[in-house]
Amino acid sequence: MTQLPSHADVERFRAVVARRFGLQFDAGRLDFLAEVLRQRSAASRDPTAGSYLERVASLPKRADELAALAQQLTVNETYFFRNPDALRALTERVLPERMRAKESHRAPLRILSAGCASGEEPYSLAMTLVEAVPDLDRRQMEILGVDVNAAVLQRAARARYSEWALRETPEELRRRYFRAEGRELVLDPRIQQMVTFEEGNLIDDDARLWPAARYDVVFCRNVIMYFGHEVMRDVIRRIEQTLLPGGFLFLGHAETLRGLSQDFHLCHTHGTFYYQKRTSAQARARAVAVSAPAEDAAIVALPRMVEDAVSWVDAIRRASERIAALAGEADHPRHGDQAALAAAPPAVRSWDLGLVLEAMRQERFADALALLSALPREANEAPDALLLRAVLLTNRGELGAAERACARVLELEELNAGAHYLMALCREHAGDVAGAAEHDQTAIYLDPAFAMPHLHLGLMARRAGDLTGADAELAQAIALLPLEDASRLLLFGGGFQRDTLLALARAELAAVRGGR
Repeated sequence: MTQLPSHADVERFRAVVARRFGLQFDAGRLDFLAEVLRQRSAASRDPTAGSYLERVASLPKRADELAALAQQLTVNETYFFRNPDALRALTERVLPERMRAKESHRAPLRILSAGCASGEEPYSLAMTLVEAVPDLDRRQMEILGVDVNAAVLQRAARARYSEWALRETPEELRRRYFRAEGRELVLDPRIQQMVTFEEGNLIDDDARLWPAARYDVVFCRNVIMYFGHEVMRDVIRRIEQTLLPGGFLFLGHAETLRGLSQDFHLCHTHGTFYYQKRTSAQARARAVAVSAPAEDAAIVALPRMVEDAVSWVDAIRRASERIAALAGEADHPRHGDQAALAAAPPAVRSWDLGLVLEAMRQERFADALALLSALPREANEAPDALLLRAVLLTNRGELGAAERACARVLELEELNAGAHYLMALCREHAGDVAGAAEHDQTAIYLDPAFAMPHLHLGLMARRAGDLTGADAELAQAIALLPLEDASRLLLFGGGFQRDTLLALARAELAAVRGGR
């Protein structure tokens, strides 16, 4: 009888799983890993978990035991037409654009479903494309499904499904593309022929799996969320390389490229977020934008903007007391701050924003802005410094200048959640409520734990009379604010403490619920 695995065995197993599959299991799932290790070592007739681990660590990639492990470790729950918003974006935005790009050379439209499980996603893609373009030559369309789990790929190739797998399939499409055979529903052979399947591990740097510049679209939904950060980055790099310029990437709702890649443009249409690979010209333009020196904001004289009574800045100032009156700020940095900045070594002085942050903590916004402007030009062009400038300008009410700073940040880091949030404040002040909501929603997509865009959306919804929307957003802000990182509240809290922001959100929510 196989011995129960020790804690050391389980930790070693966790490391082996991460290396062989790229899968990251946190401490809360050690019991699950221990059970998998016990079952597999027993099934393999290894005398101990340790001897099993020694064998698994050196197995070749296509070994049967690795396939059995993949079957137990990976999540394969899926169904047809699982993400209708993504499919609408595919047919109404992505497909027309990619077909136009291919008009001159008539190359096939190629789609990769990475992590395809038992085939529901790639088959859904095939049916969606046939429905969108009925006269499309199916020989000009290639869909490949790839998964590490050989067992689910065998089910995909059979194309026989239960009623449960079709639970979100429109009735018309069920009748058109499926026939009942006993208790199973069999997919139309013409759809089956549009999709091929291959076994492959997304973490492998395999030229066969990742041919250069081949695919128009990659679906990799709810896959990278199970990888460690470095593995995520490597997989996204390979996807970028296998996409054609201008090609599209669809991730899961809870997945973003934030902190992983700057090679994609973020798209938001049809109620969903997705990405488009930058073309060669866009990549070159971005490289120039990153390297070009910025105009020194310290010498640009901008009139102070009058705060709108319906803006978020005004709402939060009306609801809370400032710690220090902005009118009492000094016009220049304090002498000690200037001396400390001058005394710092050049390499540190160029990039050290500590003095700026300290001035912000004390609500000396003019001092902080002057300290920031005193940094060398190249330091002022860094995204972190630009974002700080945008924060300070927003707090001073100079929202036109703040918006220009935010736009520059987003040129350099399009997936910067903080910059999108500040841009939302600027857009609301300019009267563009729809644009403000778009930037808030983007910030939330990029960082679901970010409390401030939920608060801002709630305040805007209440002013617009959308009490249901206001209730949902304010309640979410109240749930997130106690967990919000203190440094982020310093940057984006408008100069207010956590308790003050919570009091504001609760008061607004009470007013919303009292008004129903």
